[in-house]
Amino acid sequence: MNDKDRIAGATKALAVIEAFDEDHPRMNPAAVAALTGLTRTAARRYLLTLAEAGYAETDGRLFWLAPRVLRLGTAYFSSARLPRIAQPFLQRITAAVQESALLAVLDGDDVVYVARNGASRVTTVGFVLGSRAAPPLSSAGMIVLAYQPPERVTDFLERYEPKVFTPHTIVDKSRLRAQIDQVLQNGYAMSEEQLEVGMRGVAVPLRNHNGVVIGAISVSMQTGKETGSEALARVLPVLQETAALLRAVV
Repeated sequence: MNDKDRIAGATKALAVIEAFDEDHPRMNPAAVAALTGLTRTAARRYLLTLAEAGYAETDGRLFWLAPRVLRLGTAYFSSARLPRIAQPFLQRITAAVQESALLAVLDGDDVVYVARNGASRVTTVGFVLGSRAAPPLSSAGMIVLAYQPPERVTDFLERYEPKVFTPHTIVDKSRLRAQIDQVLQNGYAMSEEQLEVGMRGVAVPLRNHNGVVIGAISVSMQTGKETGSEALARVLPVLQETAALLRAVV
């Protein structure tokens, strides 16, 4: 992009919004400045502007995001083509295996779940719509990471800072590299209790009509009902068949 076409203020305002997360739900201008690289004065002006526009709230000292921010995410789900096309196919998976089915894509260093169909039970399991996670923590994430160019995978692993979520979370990067190679060899990924105890995921790549991997479709389930091999035998054929059908329309 040419510099004359770039609106720096828009980029900075979005950076301010993205600075708020689970670890930073309420912040003063100084804290926002430290996270975004803005000056304290500039951070305060952006926060006040967001508050005036309805995207933030304040008590005069601290700022936090307002529900209006959800409109930004809703706009994507309402307008994006891929989630709308995929939804009936996810419903097909759920009907066949009675588990939650999801569609995920890569966004920077995160995998993001952009479509979901829950199983018909009182409590659904797995990632919710819009969830983000580091790719090594889920089967869908391992798929979208594994099918990136080798140099991008290497760059990601060099920058990746693993966090322990369960006793089974893999933090050794040599093991992660070996798993990535295995995913490419198998053509599918299975994740066992990486992010949450008692949860398992199975995923396959989603390709477009040109054969390019554009995401992953996966099934999320509890581990207590069956062994990993039994779960794989039950859901993998359905995932592979559905991915082939979906490829024809994306």
